Amino acid sequence: MLDTVRFIPFSYNNADSQSSALRLILSLFPDWEHAEGEIEFVRFTDGITNTLLKAIKKKPGYSDEQIDNEAVLLRAYGQGTDILIDRQKEALNHTLLSELNLAPTLLARFQNGLLYRFIRGHPCSPDDLRRESVWRAVGRRLGQWHAVIPILQSPASIPTSDQDGLACRDPLEILEHPHPNPISQDAINTVTPDKPVPNVWTVMQKWIYALPDGTKKDQLRKERLQKELVRNIRELASRPGLGKDGLVVGHCDLLSGNVIILPRQHTTDTKEGEDTVNFIDYEYATPAPAAFDIANHFAEWGGFDCDYNVLPTRSQRRAFLGEYLNSYNKFLNGEKKEVPEISSEKLQQIFDEVDIFRGMPGFYWGIWALIQAQISQIDFDYASYAEVRLAEYWAWRGEPGTGKEYEAALLRERRWAQEE
Repeated sequence: MLDTVRFIPFSYNNADSQSSALRLILSLFPDWEHAEGEIEFVRFTDGITNTLLKAIKKKPGYSDEQIDNEAVLLRAYGQGTDILIDRQKEALNHTLLSELNLAPTLLARFQNGLLYRFIRGHPCSPDDLRRESVWRAVGRRLGQWHAVIPILQSPASIPTSDQDGLACRDPLEILEHPHPNPISQDAINTVTPDKPVPNVWTVMQKWIYALPDGTKKDQLRKERLQKELVRNIRELASRPGLGKDGLVVGHCDLLSGNVIILPRQHTTDTKEGEDTVNFIDYEYATPAPAAFDIANHFAEWGGFDCDYNVLPTRSQRRAFLGEYLNSYNKFLNGEKKEVPEISSEKLQQIFDEVDIFRGMPGFYWGIWALIQAQISQIDFDYASYAEVRLAEYWAWRGEPGTGKEYEAALLRERRWAQEE
């Protein structure tokens, strides 16, 4: 699929933002250089890893809507994030989603980023995510995502040679402790031999191997997280769930800034008063349990500040999941077919699954933040964020802890249990 997407052999330089961005845009649209109207760049600051710019050509006589229809988003990858993200897979994800009308058209790739069409609308804030008309729209869109996006990867094969020390042995046994040398990706993939790879479990394994281990403290933390990953795989990876082999293509990063509320006058097939949303930024999209993706989104109601007082209550989660399941069944069975009413048993089943996975986003983003603390040049306290997110995980596990992060995480558990 990527063969049809143009590659521009230039890069974006944050230290020389205007000229490097302009060179990329003019490589894509050379006619913009001499056509009437200024080229302007608008910087978005909703994320904490990548640089996102909107390029517009202010043609005389054009309305704001017409200008937006020709606008381009330039997304440059954060420093060192190739450790965390498979950029080839991200571009493939974007292309596939575009073919399914779930993503804007991918116009080009460049050395450290992507160029794609702008989606008219406005990014959510954490407050927006908590508005009922918006969270119901997110539930509907996420149900569509999980129903229609095919998993293209194949299950991992167990190595027949002993090159990685895995032949005739339980791969999870091998991975109980961090390997002194990086294990091959093929060997990492065998931790879930019955699942398509990569998947959310193999991604976390890859991240743990990238954690720093220069000090004794780092080594002990890495070993503990490795043991916890094995524990989580044993307990959670083979649970029954929606999709093929209990996996769907999850977005895995549905924070507020990645949810775009569309203008109501431009949406169809929605009831009066309903919102419609689209999702952007697919760099973390991978096969995952649906319950993980949903629990991860619920965690984002609190924003980067991790305000646990505003996380969805049991009744809100139940209503969200009702929207989600109705949409999932609608798109799974074909939009034109009659969709049977969701049974209370099915709703309770996925409600319970999301509850079971509620601690995993803290584990996932805690590991991620530990790596970002080493590589990122963005002004964000990743080290403290890692402690906050990992405390969520330990509180969910019922592990004893101390400090303000752990006390806050206990509040999270209490909030999660609230009915209203």
